[in-house]
Amino acid sequence: MRIASPDDIPRLVALMAEFYAEANYPLNRIRAAGALATLLADERLGQVWLIEKDSEVVGHLVVTLCFSMEYGGLIAFVDDLFVQRACRGAGLGAAALEEARVFCASRGVRAMLVETGHDNVAAQAVYRRAGFVPTNRLHLHAALADPTHVA
Repeated sequence: MRIASPDDIPRLVALMAEFYAEANYPLNRIRAAGALATLLADERLGQVWLIEKDSEVVGHLVVTLCFSMEYGGLIAFVDDLFVQRACRGAGLGAAALEEARVFCASRGVRAMLVETGHDNVAAQAVYRRAGFVPTNRLHLHAALADPTHVA
């Protein structure tokens, strides 16, 4: 893995489009590029990595940070984790999550969260092996703007 830079934004947007297409979500590429540029410009917001295999980019990981009253400090959200289909099952996702854990620990993050579909059993397995556990909480949201996956 390597930390992404602004020069990587076109590649990251292409990876996001591939990732979102698997869930039949259209990606607003302009909004995605802007969101990545904002994140990459301010390390207080989180970190973006490119996942590589044999020196070729095959995925990406995005971790964002916020303050939590419940944990009394920073928490991290695994916002995007994607490995191209042909490279899955080789431990790249697990290695990426371990890199994220090290990043979070070095910044004093007190908890990591992730969201995945109820029917995405493969992703759930990756996250569970990395130490994520289900909670008895219901994830709710109130959209104040269109998400990036709306064209």
